[in-house]
Amino acid sequence: MSAWKALSGELDPDVRTFAERLRLVIDRSGLGVAAVAERTGHERADWDAYANAARPVPRSAVVALSDVTGADLGPLTAHWEHADRAWKRLLRERAVQEAPEAGTGTGVRPPGPAPEDVPADRADPVLPAAPAGPAAPADPADPADRTMRIRPVPPARERGPSSVPAPRPGSAAGRAPESGPPAARARRRASPLLYVAGIVGAALVVTAAVLLVDLGGTGKAPAAAPPPPATTTAPTPGPSLPEGVRCTGADCGGLDPEDMGCGGPLATTVARARVGAALVEVRHSEVCAAAWARISGGAPGDEVSVQSGTAVRVADVLADGDGGAYTAMIPVASGGAARACATLSGGEDGCTGG
Repeated sequence: MSAWKALSGELDPDVRTFAERLRLVIDRSGLGVAAVAERTGHERADWDAYANAARPVPRSAVVALSDVTGADLGPLTAHWEHADRAWKRLLRERAVQEAPEAGTGTGVRPPGPAPEDVPADRADPVLPAAPAGPAAPADPADPADRTMRIRPVPPARERGPSSVPAPRPGSAAGRAPESGPPAARARRRASPLLYVAGIVGAALVVTAAVLLVDLGGTGKAPAAAPPPPATTTAPTPGPSLPEGVRCTGADCGGLDPEDMGCGGPLATTVARARVGAALVEVRHSEVCAAAWARISGGAPGDEVSVQSGTAVRVADVLADGDGGAYTAMIPVASGGAARACATLSGGEDGCTGG
């Protein structure tokens, strides 16, 4: 018997139970931790940590331990599933506790309102666009006119004679035009040409519009062709189930056989074994294509499991029950593909099929 270190009293119950189970398997094999480490391909330090519940145990180590010690993989895997879920829950809680508090990252905006939160009356003023024509000189008596405001000046055709400043003597506006009669005749010749060019341009626009109308026949845009009717595929009808049956095959995985209508007359016992004073059975429903394990004559704390490949479901005998319990379902094509195991609170265990 190995001299094991006492387990911490703060361990999760499922983690503690699995660690005790590992120690029991190693002790019963008579190999010791060093021999188990050498034969399973895992380090001695790893097995010490597994047996002392210092770190999670990988599934590969559980399978290897079963191979080298001859321990039944079903009950061992069932205990491992409970412990693995507890480890994952513990690691998630640690990650949440160690996460930095919100708002301490580098992406925190400095104090003060965001750009979109600044009121409109505090935003930088936007100068209006200057109107057509020259701008009037700013009023020297009003400082605001020199900084932010430009007063619009009406176009020349709207200003009266008094608003037009008189030309200063000697300015360009006060001098007579230098062009003589030939320039005036050129302007008179250009005016009819511009008029004719405007008429020709308007005629071209009208002609283009007429051509576009002719291309459309009645002048209306052709109606778009209606889209082809959508083709819908009729759903393939599922298998016809008897009244009261609510699942079949993969849909039954992890569900209660009685709630899903798979038990009763639709289920048969395909394998059974006696473990101590308890009877463990494999129940199979051909209609639901699923199997589950059932224990009767058990005691509080006894455990029953069903396994097929890597799928395992576990149930416990409750203190307020009648000594019986059954697991959830696993999908199997035939009852022979499933095996039921029982682990009694007194330490006895066994499975159907040997």
